[in-house]
Amino acid sequence: MLTRKLPLLINAQGIQWSQQRIFAAASQICILLISVVVLTNIVITLGERRLQEDWATQRYSELQAVGTLIADKVSFQQFRTQMFATSELLSSYLDLPTEANQVKLQNNWDIVVDNIPELLGIALYDPQGQLKFATDEEFGHNALPPSLLGSSRNMGGHEIYTSPLEFSPINGKLEPYLYQLAWLENPDQTVRGYLVAYNSMSRMLKNIKPAYSSKQAPLMMLDTQGLLYSGALESPTTGRLPETMGGSLKQSYPALWRKMATSNFGQFHGDDATFVYLKVELTTQYETRREYFLLSYVKNDDIAAKFEQWRNILMGGAIFLTLLACVVIYLTHAYRLVHRSRDFSIDLANRLFNTDSGYIIANELGRVLSANTMAAKLLSLEIDELSDRSLQRILHMDDEQYQELENLLAVDKEWRGELDTEASEYTQLSVSLRLEYDIDNKQNYTLVTFEDIGELKHSQEEARLNQLLNDNPMATVLSDAKGVIIKSNAAFNSLMQVKDSRSLQITDLLTKDFKNQWPQISQQLILKRTWQGQILSANNRASDDCMLATLKGHLDASDDIEYIVCTFEHAKLKAHGTEPGSSVPHRSTIFNDRRDLERYFNNMSQEKKDFSSLMLLDIAAEGMLSHMSDIGQLESRQKEVESQLLRELPNRYQMSRWQLGKLIIMLPDTDSDQAHYFAIDTLSKLKSNGLGDGICIGIAAYQGGQILEQFLSNAEVALKRAKQTDEQNICQAFTRQIF
Repeated sequence: MLTRKLPLLINAQGIQWSQQRIFAAASQICILLISVVVLTNIVITLGERRLQEDWATQRYSELQAVGTLIADKVSFQQFRTQMFATSELLSSYLDLPTEANQVKLQNNWDIVVDNIPELLGIALYDPQGQLKFATDEEFGHNALPPSLLGSSRNMGGHEIYTSPLEFSPINGKLEPYLYQLAWLENPDQTVRGYLVAYNSMSRMLKNIKPAYSSKQAPLMMLDTQGLLYSGALESPTTGRLPETMGGSLKQSYPALWRKMATSNFGQFHGDDATFVYLKVELTTQYETRREYFLLSYVKNDDIAAKFEQWRNILMGGAIFLTLLACVVIYLTHAYRLVHRSRDFSIDLANRLFNTDSGYIIANELGRVLSANTMAAKLLSLEIDELSDRSLQRILHMDDEQYQELENLLAVDKEWRGELDTEASEYTQLSVSLRLEYDIDNKQNYTLVTFEDIGELKHSQEEARLNQLLNDNPMATVLSDAKGVIIKSNAAFNSLMQVKDSRSLQITDLLTKDFKNQWPQISQQLILKRTWQGQILSANNRASDDCMLATLKGHLDASDDIEYIVCTFEHAKLKAHGTEPGSSVPHRSTIFNDRRDLERYFNNMSQEKKDFSSLMLLDIAAEGMLSHMSDIGQLESRQKEVESQLLRELPNRYQMSRWQLGKLIIMLPDTDSDQAHYFAIDTLSKLKSNGLGDGICIGIAAYQGGQILEQFLSNAEVALKRAKQTDEQNICQAFTRQIF
């Protein structure tokens, strides 16, 4: 709008028709004219061909009907010939061949011939095949073929022989006809004579054709050798067709005949006309099988004349569309010139004023051609360093990613994404790429726009973190996978007696035991997403108050811990033992050496031994010792289990270390049933404190005369059984009852 109101600053900003622009417009108009002419000719040709196909389809249906009628007429003529052969007048004459009977028979035949147009005549032959008399002198001059006489014939009785088409001169013209022969036999199958009926094929076609077609669609009949028997034109309208009866299509039009000889029906598009042909069978008996072709055609000039109206419409429409397209080409070039003038003004304005967005122009090879100051500032680079720098390097993409970007630009012409920079922790850029075309240089270039959306992303991240933090009304803290506190609410700061918990670690605010247990907690958060247990804070170590901690892990796309939400609430230490509420273990010592356990076992009275049991605990979770670096983790876990067991262990029981990952508990005055219930209760308490994963227990009862080594061997057998079962982690061996 500004370019319309303000006057032009220089003449170059106006519309300038350059020679290059004029040549481009003229070239487009020439290409348009050539394309319209070619397309119009193609449409007209296709239209004429479609009209030819429609005519051919219609004419083929007519030929089928004509062929069916001819076959039906020949079949009826056979029936009619049989009726002539069995007539009473003919039988009377054969029984008594007098002149009176002959006159009656001939008079009857004359009446029949006069009333049936296609019946040319009837003749009677003696048993030797010689003519006796006939209704017309034109027929019967030649004797019958020897193959139809006497014992050499293959037909007889009530069968009718149909001859091939032949020619006979009638009234000075060749007449195509076929004759049908009936055998006149005595009761002993001796021949009394032969009856022959002559039928005109051209008359049959004349009676059939007017009901199905007009003079514009001629009908021709040829035999399987290409000889014309009907449909010869007095003045042929198309060349290369036989002009007289008996002419050969094979010689006059070999291309058409080759097409007809290889199929029973079809179409043939010639230079002058379109032909449709169909092979028909006049008789069905094998001995008298007669096949002929029905042929029809239409001239291409006739098709073009019928299509003349549509031709005029198409040409008029093509001329109108051509003129309209020329106007559009002119307006398009004028619009581009106006648009270019406006772009030049805008570009001039952009050179005068700075913008808040960063812009980079890159060539087809992805090299930076130019960039403004804001782009260099957002990318934390000097503006001179951006020149000739690779766009792939600026976007921090590898070869595969950049190739995919180029493919998207080629299709969609634009692309949007985000880019992290090293300028600041909160700097994040929105990148927009648009593919443009330089009209003057005939080259593509890429316009890259950078916008700083770091504050927006930071605000969105802060909102998401606050949402995660405030998801629980209790004292809540949000940390990363290492336990570094990211966000905490006021309840947590009050509970831990800190003013600002950011950058602190949760493990620093709690007891050392919790810090040692942190790797196991992290592993459980990955597997189960949550962990719960009782812990003490560093400030409340001497108090009997404790906190119930609930940790919930949030995983990223690769199933690694991204954030941990921790909630804490006040709770009393759970008491298990003779003194409720006491968190002090019944004993503070544990046998570290196996010899101490042997002395303890040997000093027991025999009465206590007889009713004693032994528990063997395996505290190594599956896969914990897959690497040498996990030994420290196992030692830490064993200390936690020992501490928990000492806190819950009754006074009369004694615990000892056997080897890394295994503990022994001696249970004096305890039978196998009591030992099993104690093992169940112990495993349940360990699970409630997050220490029960992977723990298996084997129980053995004392047998008379056993030493400690045998006692331990029985417990190991039970422990192996416990590891083999999936439903329970406790098993007994060498006892009176197996659970």
